[in-house]
Amino acid sequence: MDPKNAQPEQPPRAGRSEPFPSGRLTFLSPKPLPTGLPPVDHGHAVGEVNNSYLDFGAGATSVFGWQSTLGIPFFCFLLFAFCFLLGAFFFPFVVFLGGFTFGNGWEDALWGWRVTFDFAFWIAVWGGLFGFFMLSLPRWQAYAKLKNVIPTRFNRQRREVCFVPEGQKEPIFVPWEELVAWVTEAQGVTEYGVQRQYGFGIGFYHPETGEKYTLEFETYGQPQAVSNWEAVRAYMEYEVHTLKEIQDPLELQGPDDPPWEGVHVFRNARKRLHAEYRDGKRGVLYLTGWYLYHLMTFWTLPNRLVEWEVRKIKRMSRKALPKAMAEWSEPLPEEQWAKPSEELKRQSKRVLELQKADPQKPVTEIFAQVSEEFSAQTAMTA
Repeated sequence: MDPKNAQPEQPPRAGRSEPFPSGRLTFLSPKPLPTGLPPVDHGHAVGEVNNSYLDFGAGATSVFGWQSTLGIPFFCFLLFAFCFLLGAFFFPFVVFLGGFTFGNGWEDALWGWRVTFDFAFWIAVWGGLFGFFMLSLPRWQAYAKLKNVIPTRFNRQRREVCFVPEGQKEPIFVPWEELVAWVTEAQGVTEYGVQRQYGFGIGFYHPETGEKYTLEFETYGQPQAVSNWEAVRAYMEYEVHTLKEIQDPLELQGPDDPPWEGVHVFRNARKRLHAEYRDGKRGVLYLTGWYLYHLMTFWTLPNRLVEWEVRKIKRMSRKALPKAMAEWSEPLPEEQWAKPSEELKRQSKRVLELQKADPQKPVTEIFAQVSEEFSAQTAMTA
């Protein structure tokens, strides 16, 4: 979590947008209103979830991340090997013709094939290893960072959020309805064309110093960024209760399966695939492509690496919490649970009405309209 001293010219408000040189930032809260999007943790940023709190920022990566880390270098290895070996099979023939003409014959042809094969093999090996290293580097950097970072914790019974900024020991508690959340959309022009970037962030102002702290994540689209926020909001408002509900949109986890993409997800996916093939929902090409894809990505190895990663992150997360945070995380009797404010209830009800009236209207425009309406009402009664 990064501290920043700059204060905005206007206070954050759900639906309000702020342009910056390369894009736009749009606020989703304070006052966490329902977005209408599915509550899905696309980035797997959520770690532990129970009836008291949700940990954000210490989740395991998806199996696709490991498939990319393993599969892309392996594909490059095969590509290098194929290209060079293809030349290696033609080269001896060319050398043979030259040798036949100039009197060297098969000797030069065999020598050329052997040299080309050795060259192609080691180029492919080192190219694949380099690709694996480059794709794995961000993952190991994230592990190193997790050792010193305590995840942000959302306590729905207290309706508060606990932050322990990096380098600090004392936790900071922020009321849930005062937490600021936003999505960003930026674009830039490179030699490859226009590139767009999307992100999701949360932040707050320190209640004593006024210093701003932010925590941001990159996403691959604005709807996915909003869905990440909706997953947290839905948990805090008792609309979802388990990790499976926000991280298993394909429903590949059974009732008794652990809430991560381990080997059980692979087996369930294969079982579903064969059932759909028998029912005629999938064809031979899809079935063949599924098997080729998983063979190229080392079958169940990515799922096993996810399981290993989950265990690793859990061990790293056992770092002693600050005493105040540990006490704050203890469950409360139900009669002591904090309740949503009346203003949040009224605004949420109005948002749902507008979403029902015009389902195609962007949620940020609905938020802006509701904020304007309630600001006007507040000004009239002041």
